[in-house]
Amino acid sequence: MEQTAFNYQTDVAADWVDYNGHMNDAAYALVFSHAVDAFMDYMGLHEAAREAFSYTIFTLETHICYLLEAHKGEQLDVTVQLIDADAKRLHVFFMMKNRAGDLVATSEQMLMGIDTAQGKSAPFPPAIAAFIASIAEADQQLEMPKQVGRSIGIRR
Repeated sequence: MEQTAFNYQTDVAADWVDYNGHMNDAAYALVFSHAVDAFMDYMGLHEAAREAFSYTIFTLETHICYLLEAHKGEQLDVTVQLIDADAKRLHVFFMMKNRAGDLVATSEQMLMGIDTAQGKSAPFPPAIAAFIASIAEADQQLEMPKQVGRSIGIRR
């Protein structure tokens, strides 16, 4: 199945701008959270499918790198690269860019598929797993982003 590339688009809202005159760090997390929701829809896990499959996705871990300031009204585009996947987890890397195409922020995340009826992790439904496999095949050719796998620490 031919698919278009995932893209989540939003504009920096006035209430996301802090006393420093640019988007607050929590707002970056909010945009990435909304991008996860949009990515779920893109994969076929929209609201009706989540109900039909009794299935959703939870975020287990996230690491945000703030690279540039974003300002009120600025358009932001978020894309995703699938780094790795197994039967019930996705290691994804979201890239937030401004209208000029500059990388504003990144968010590396581990997502887990959840059977909502049982309240525990479970393999992706077959149709979703097949779509994930097609994303994995397309993304395996991409270069690994330099922010993937970073850790926090003071270099000495």
